[in-house]
Amino acid sequence: MNFPSFNLLVVCLAGWLTQQQNRVVDFLMEENRILHELLDKRRLKLSDRQRRRLAVKGKPIGRKVLQEICSLVTPDTLRRWHRKLIARKYDSSRIRRPGRSPVLRTIKELIVRMARENQGWGYTRIRGALDNLGHKVGRSTILRTLRENGIDPAPERCRRTSWKDFLRTHWEGLAAADLFTVETWTLTGLVRFHVFFVMEVARRRVRIAAISASPHGAWMEQLARNLTDPVEGFLRNCTTLLHDRDPLFTRRFDSILSSAGVRPLILPARSPNLNAYAERFVKSIRTEVLNKMIFLGEGHLRKTLACYVVHYHQERNHQGLENKLIEPEALNEEGSVRRRQRLGGMLNYYYREAA
Repeated sequence: MNFPSFNLLVVCLAGWLTQQQNRVVDFLMEENRILHELLDKRRLKLSDRQRRRLAVKGKPIGRKVLQEICSLVTPDTLRRWHRKLIARKYDSSRIRRPGRSPVLRTIKELIVRMARENQGWGYTRIRGALDNLGHKVGRSTILRTLRENGIDPAPERCRRTSWKDFLRTHWEGLAAADLFTVETWTLTGLVRFHVFFVMEVARRRVRIAAISASPHGAWMEQLARNLTDPVEGFLRNCTTLLHDRDPLFTRRFDSILSSAGVRPLILPARSPNLNAYAERFVKSIRTEVLNKMIFLGEGHLRKTLACYVVHYHQERNHQGLENKLIEPEALNEEGSVRRRQRLGGMLNYYYREAA
């Protein structure tokens, strides 16, 4: 076979193969059209792997040819997928180092705690205290944390002292005083007795200082002298006494306290919650005893109050003291359980009998 004849044979074979490929392409295109019609022209959701395959195959063909043969996606879509493949190839986010780590929750809680417990501490002082604990925190972080928790800067906090902060500052030497009334039957009829008591706020210890049917200024002045007695006075170790604006708390009463080193602190008008500890004692004694009894004479009232005060100190658990007793007895872990009754079983205390 000469060379021209061989070339002719190759050209014929190539034409036949091209014709066969065109028929295959036409068949596949028609198949895609039919599938597209069966899907009712709904949007196809391809996976990333399928998009990658189409993009790789479509890149060498070119946009002009793709416009003629594409039936599922547009050429612009294939080109966009291809650009994404290139961007993903050079994406270094997986090996990128993390930025500045966020401030731990425990450190934020420490910042808030230090600011609330120390009214005069500024950002630098708090930063130094955190450094003592091994925490490296910037001033801007402290500022942002305090703002998020609604805490003012140190100068503003120092100018405004809340009632709670004041009580906590004077806790150990703080006492409270108040009066409550009890209706009692006597030979002359129903008489209202005024009961004056004082309380050590920190320990919740209470003393019924006096009971009178007709309290007056001189009576209160004598109580002030008794309470501030340097040997047996209930207020001898106290520095501040809270009381309300009852007319019985006269100026002479306050001056006697001041001369003994006890500063009277008069509560604002219409603010009973500021003397909440004394008010809570009144509520306790009323709900547990006074509202359940009818008193026959002053002696009956005094005996009942004395009995309740013993129970209050030695047998009653107090939530403000972590549910503990004010004056606990020695604990016996063995022995049978006994009940100690007061006021006919109105007040009960359970304990273990000593072996």
